[in-house]
Amino acid sequence: MGSGKGGVGKSTVSVNLALALAQLGGRIGLVDADVLGPSIPGMLGLPTHEPPMTTANQTILPAERYGIRTMSMGMLTGDDSPAILRGPMVNKYLNAFIGDVEWGTLDYLLIDLPPGTGDTQLTLAQNVPLSGAIIVTTPQDVSLKIARRGLRMFEKVHVPILGIVENMSTFTCPHCGKATDVFRRGGGERMSKELDVEFLGSIPLDADVVTCGDAGLPIVLDKPKSAASLAYLAIATALVRQLQGTPTTGLKAFSWEWSGADTGPGWMEGAVLKSGARTTAIGLRRTNPRTLSLLWEDGQQGHLDVRDLRLACPCALCVEEMSGRALLDPSKVRPDVAPVTVTSVGSYGITIKWSDGHSTGIYSFETLRALAERGANASAEDV
Repeated sequence: MGSGKGGVGKSTVSVNLALALAQLGGRIGLVDADVLGPSIPGMLGLPTHEPPMTTANQTILPAERYGIRTMSMGMLTGDDSPAILRGPMVNKYLNAFIGDVEWGTLDYLLIDLPPGTGDTQLTLAQNVPLSGAIIVTTPQDVSLKIARRGLRMFEKVHVPILGIVENMSTFTCPHCGKATDVFRRGGGERMSKELDVEFLGSIPLDADVVTCGDAGLPIVLDKPKSAASLAYLAIATALVRQLQGTPTTGLKAFSWEWSGADTGPGWMEGAVLKSGARTTAIGLRRTNPRTLSLLWEDGQQGHLDVRDLRLACPCALCVEEMSGRALLDPSKVRPDVAPVTVTSVGSYGITIKWSDGHSTGIYSFETLRALAERGANASAEDV
């Protein structure tokens, strides 16, 4: 997990992505490679006053929390003691964290890198057979420019780029529901297209990500139904498919302007399968200004009125999470409400920015299939 710039949330992404991968059934290890500025123990709620145990063979036993095996300099120095080390010693510790730790059997070993393109990155590229690098960036131009340098560095040392994650995307006020692109939006996806690499997904700017991390209970565990948690799960799913070499049959990542020249991000009738999945979308298009149509891998099509789709928003501002009671008053939704942009959320679903300013809902493909079938059944009954 790398980026040329600090402060973009690499460690937060690393921790939550590790937990999302574990939820998908993976056995996960996590290395805090920021030897001089470790932060992983705090985010996982690990005690920093207890040094790791060693085996009879003098290998280190990693700490384990929430099913994640972890190694960090923070376990050796504590919270207040700085690691004052020159480059060669940093590299020595880094090699030990990977090669001298009794990791056991793992499916994935995530490495949270420090910012920059220096000794740590070069040491890893030279000494460890890496499956690839994930570039984390925020949407604003200054972050994208530096992240691009980090990506180019990995290319020069022949480390494959697994994809780009855009962190700290749109912020939605929990009180009024207004969406604000604090650091702009969509920069990570534009960068992925320009450099022809995978766009793994975007993670919204959410205060709960910070508070959960500070409490040692990451948001993927504490608030699993939040938009941020679902985004992490979608990114983990896309990453597993890529690493396992499983072809993705659904639509590729997209951000589509509803009123633009393109009628949709794709409509792949040739990808229909007899045993296709009910909730894998292989087509999405604007049939007319008021209708969103979907094509599923099993060949079925669904058609959704966009105002009905707005009224069915599943976010916490529109539906009470515990009871499922609707909070949205239909009389306050304009008849001409329409999407502004439709954006993929990994392979999980879509999110829509609406003309009334609302943008917090994530519509899973399972939800969209159910809504379309419910609408088709209601039309049949009316006939």
